[in-house]
Amino acid sequence: MKRILPFAVLVTLLLGFNSCGSKSNKVRKMVDSVGFATKSYQVDSVLARIARLQGDSLSSKKEFNNVRVAVCPHDDYAYVGWIYPATLRNIKAKTVILFGVAHKAKRFGLENKLIFESFDEWYAPAGDIKVSDYRSKLLANMPADMVEVHDSMHTVEHSLESMLPILQHFNPNLEIIPILVPYMSFERIQQISQALAGSMKKVFGEAELTWGKDYALLITTDAVHYGDADWGGKNYAPFGVDTAGYKKAVAHEHEVINTLTGTLTIPRVQKFYGYTVDSSDYREYKWTWCGRYSVPLGLCTAIELEKLTDAQNLVGIPVGYANSIDHPTLPVEDLGMGVTAPANIRHWVGYAAVVYP
Repeated sequence: MKRILPFAVLVTLLLGFNSCGSKSNKVRKMVDSVGFATKSYQVDSVLARIARLQGDSLSSKKEFNNVRVAVCPHDDYAYVGWIYPATLRNIKAKTVILFGVAHKAKRFGLENKLIFESFDEWYAPAGDIKVSDYRSKLLANMPADMVEVHDSMHTVEHSLESMLPILQHFNPNLEIIPILVPYMSFERIQQISQALAGSMKKVFGEAELTWGKDYALLITTDAVHYGDADWGGKNYAPFGVDTAGYKKAVAHEHEVINTLTGTLTIPRVQKFYGYTVDSSDYREYKWTWCGRYSVPLGLCTAIELEKLTDAQNLVGIPVGYANSIDHPTLPVEDLGMGVTAPANIRHWVGYAAVVYP
C-alpha cells in the first residue's frame, strides 16, 4: 500500500515522533542484496579486490577535499568496480543530500515533484545511517506543490542504496537526506532547483554549515543502457550491436558526458537534458541514461546554490568512464553476491562519474 503523507503533517511526522511523543525507529531496508553489499565483510572484500585487481585505474585518479557535488553510478559492484571508491572517497561532508533515480515512478503516478521519505535511518552494513534532522527543515522551506513524501517509492528504489555501503566506509559519521527525482520537464527542473537551493541556503546558512566541508550533494545515474536483448522487449541499440555499433555508442557516451565536465552552467545542463530526454515527450528517453532527471535537477540545484552563496564556480572533473563489458567483472560470487543483469555486446550499461570540488 502506498504511504503518502499530506504536506500539512509532513514536518511533524518527519521529526520521528509517534502520537505518544516517543521516538520511532523506522529503518529503510535494502532492496538489492545481490548486486550490492549487505554485510561489512563484503564491503571490505570488494574494496580490497578492487585495489588488487583494478588498482591501476583507482590509483591513477586524484583525490579531492571538500567536494561539493559528485555524480556516481549505481549498478552492481561487480560491474562498476573501481569507479565507486574513486568517486565516493571524495565525499568528506557529514551531511549528504542524495539525488536518486525514480525507476518505478510510473507505477505510483509520480512526476514533477521531489520525492522525499520519512524513515529515521537507512540500513547499511556497518550500522544504520541516520537521516539528517535537516530533512524536515528543508521540506518546511519548500513549496508544497514541489515535494511529496512517498515511502513506498523509496522502498522499491535501488539507486540510492547502492552508494551507501561504500560511502559509509569512507565516511563513518555520515548522515543523509534521500531524494528521488521522477519525470520532469526542464522548466520544472529549473523551478524546483531554485526553490531547493533557496531552502538549502536558508537551512544550512542558519546552521553555519559550509558547502563541501559540512554538506555535499551526491547524484546517482547509470549511463547508457544499450543493446537489443533482455531489455523487456525494447531495442536500445540505435547504432547496432556489432563492434562498430559499440564503438559509436561509446563515442556518443563521451559526447553526453562532456556536457557535465568543465565549468558548470545551466545551458550545459540543458544540453545534457537534450541528449537524454525526448523533446516531444519529457517522460521518454532519447538516449537511455536513467538519471536523465536526477542529474539535471541535482546540478541545477548546485548552480543556484553557487549563486546564492557566492561560491567559487563549480568545475566538473571526470573521475572516469567504463561500462559492463570493457573490463573484467569483479569476482564476488564467493562473497554471497552476484550480478542482476547480463553483460554482453547486446546488453551492456555505461558508468560515468564526475566530481565538482
